Amino acid sequence: MLPLWLVMGGLVWLGLYLNVDRSVIAGSVLAVGLISNAFAWLLGIIALVPIIGPVIVKVLSIGFIWLLNAVGYLVSYIAIRRGYSKDVLTYRGLTVAIIIGIVIGFVLGKLI
Repeated sequence: MLPLWLVMGGLVWLGLYLNVDRSVIAGSVLAVGLISNAFAWLLGIIALVPIIGPVIVKVLSIGFIWLLNAVGYLVSYIAIRRGYSKDVLTYRGLTVAIIIGIVIGFVLGKLI
């Protein structure tokens, strides 16, 4: 999997260098990563780190965090389209702070 990640990183760099649309690059990396299970391999490598690795993998696997972030992006998109861009920055900052607080609480709860 390491050569696959190196090739994907090189292609991302090449795409950014050639001014390819970023959504095309992100979609390509997502498709290749899901088809080849490269993301699962990367999480497995992270889980090998003693003590903190398994906790990081558990935090990344929490569906609630992903759902909360996705709803935040959807609401932000709608609000920006309606002209509330300054308010969106405030609320996204609060959302990120809540997510970081939940993650820190989860990690401390697992370690203590």
